Amino acid sequence: MEINLISDTVTKPTPGMLEMMWSAKVGDDVFKSDPTVNFLEEKTAAMFGMDAALFCPSGTMTNQIAIKLHTRPLDEMICDATSHVFQYEVAGYAFHSGIGVNLIEGNYGKITADQVQEAIKSPADWLPKSTLVVLENTTNKGGGNYYTLNEIIPIKNVCNNSGLKLHLDGARLFHALVETGDSTKNYGDVFDSISICLSKGLGAPVGSLLIGNQQFINEARRIRKVMGGGMRQAGFLAAAGVYALDNHVNRLKTDHFNAKEIAECLEKLDYVKSVKPVKTNIIIFDLQDSWTANVFLEKLAKNGVKASAFGPKTIRFVTHLDVSDVMIQKVKNILESISAD
Repeated sequence: MEINLISDTVTKPTPGMLEMMWSAKVGDDVFKSDPTVNFLEEKTAAMFGMDAALFCPSGTMTNQIAIKLHTRPLDEMICDATSHVFQYEVAGYAFHSGIGVNLIEGNYGKITADQVQEAIKSPADWLPKSTLVVLENTTNKGGGNYYTLNEIIPIKNVCNNSGLKLHLDGARLFHALVETGDSTKNYGDVFDSISICLSKGLGAPVGSLLIGNQQFINEARRIRKVMGGGMRQAGFLAAAGVYALDNHVNRLKTDHFNAKEIAECLEKLDYVKSVKPVKTNIIIFDLQDSWTANVFLEKLAKNGVKASAFGPKTIRFVTHLDVSDVMIQKVKNILESISAD
């Protein structure tokens, strides 16, 4: 039995999802004539109470399109130092948009309104112009930590008062929503644009959506095209997204419970130095100085468990719909059996 905890992107489509994909009606999405893509976009926009949405191959693309549209060269975006748009999108903000980045040291990936206010630069010829704030919910490197809407609204107020746009990298937004109970439509009221991922936790094989007002999405289609993201009979993939939104959101609580089970086990082990607070489905922990991440991953692999290194002595586990209760118990048994010998 192989247990893959590398990411929640490793999931395979469920039988119900495959059936919906197989029976999807398709057309050519570049010409806006794929009915399943159109339905997914309309469905998602309506969920957030926004005008329109755009189906893209990846969350990196949706984020980069948003950054491009909200900024001009010589501007800067403000974000947490551990955020995905800074750490893991190949400096796309510089490559695509010609902007700088103003990093804030947040708390497990979360920044505050006061920090944003302090980060906004005064007008000067020798400074970039602060024009965009990007939040990540949930936070990847923050260990799955999440914002509540009440924490986001003060940041929005700062943006409004200073003329900045607010974008949400909501790759794992639904993980936050099942914990906070906040509504998608309230999120649509707060953000200028939102990116959600269908292949992180929700179980779809491919795809993210960018959501915003109609003019914004019209321009986003052009940027998607120039980035090579125009797809043809994409309805087969969009059908998986429709199924994921209808069937895989409420069950995310199970993944959160499983993650906390593993975290409680790790906290009792001598070779574990510390575990970040587990709020959703991500577990990040540091090993004692006598260990390295590579050695630990080798021991896991010998026992049929895959995970990822998040630093020289740091490991990340991610729970998801392909990890059963039986697998969780096996992981705990393996962790308890591992030694430095």
